Amino acid sequence: MSKLGLVVIALGALLAASATAADYHAPRNSLGQPDLQGVWNTHFVLPMEARPDTPSLTLPEAEAKAYARKLNDEAGKLAIFAQDPEVAEIRSDAGRSAAAIVRGQYRTRQVVQPADGMLPLTRGMRGQMRFIEQALRTQTEPPLPTDGPEVRPNWERCVVGWGQPPIVSTSDINPRQIVQTRDAVVILTEYGPDLRVIPYTDKHGPLLQASALGDAIAHWEGETLVIETIGMPAKDVIRPFPTLFVPATAKVVERYTRVSKTELLYQYTVVDPSIYTAPWLAEYSLFATAKPIYEFACHEGNYSLPNILAGARRAEQQPGAAR
Repeated sequence: MSKLGLVVIALGALLAASATAADYHAPRNSLGQPDLQGVWNTHFVLPMEARPDTPSLTLPEAEAKAYARKLNDEAGKLAIFAQDPEVAEIRSDAGRSAAAIVRGQYRTRQVVQPADGMLPLTRGMRGQMRFIEQALRTQTEPPLPTDGPEVRPNWERCVVGWGQPPIVSTSDINPRQIVQTRDAVVILTEYGPDLRVIPYTDKHGPLLQASALGDAIAHWEGETLVIETIGMPAKDVIRPFPTLFVPATAKVVERYTRVSKTELLYQYTVVDPSIYTAPWLAEYSLFATAKPIYEFACHEGNYSLPNILAGARRAEQQPGAAR
């Protein structure tokens, strides 16, 4: 993506955040930084893109709550959830209203730019997204490599949870805790748990040393904390719930802006011209909670791994099977 594209994204993010932030200034911590510390949570299921039945970005409150109930009911019926008795039930009455709210608006999706609410994917990647989403709605295996344990996704193996940037899953079991120091900002995501210690600098480290959460650096732009991450694992290019592509060559740009005492605006984009044909911006808000972060234990992808690989070997033996 060109420098102009990055400027467009940054301007869009700044304008969106300033719509409310212009009248609100976050309290400062002892270092003089906008204070984002605390535990922030989400209470809704929110699609990435505009749906054919709901093309508008916002809805009136009554329609938004009905839309949220529909999304929760659909999510609870996904085959990947229905066949796992350990997955917590997704309820329509979960959280505050089960509807996503950003600066007082009831939202229907995460993508806000382009205005049509669709990720500007290349034609080939759009086809892959349709295939993956169909697989998640059925019993079909998504197109993930099966040669050995080393190539299975980190999120399936529980090496990471929903803390890989950008964070697109918004269910109410995924709070984030933010701690600020003089040299770094620390973000702990409960579902994983995923811990990111992000230094304030303008230089990335060696990519060979990047973790499964990538190599991240941070800086402040006024009221906004900007985090830039590169070096994401190649085997985690596909992100589920909702579907997003983050290749190893991508740059992930996240922006945190406190827009009220209880609301933290989270904006993000993925910069990679091999996947996306134009700049885009997505956002949602997190809300302050007094509840602490709890331990999250995940191991399903590990104890199921022998069955996953054995099934792949069996499928390869079938007549006409192609690798």
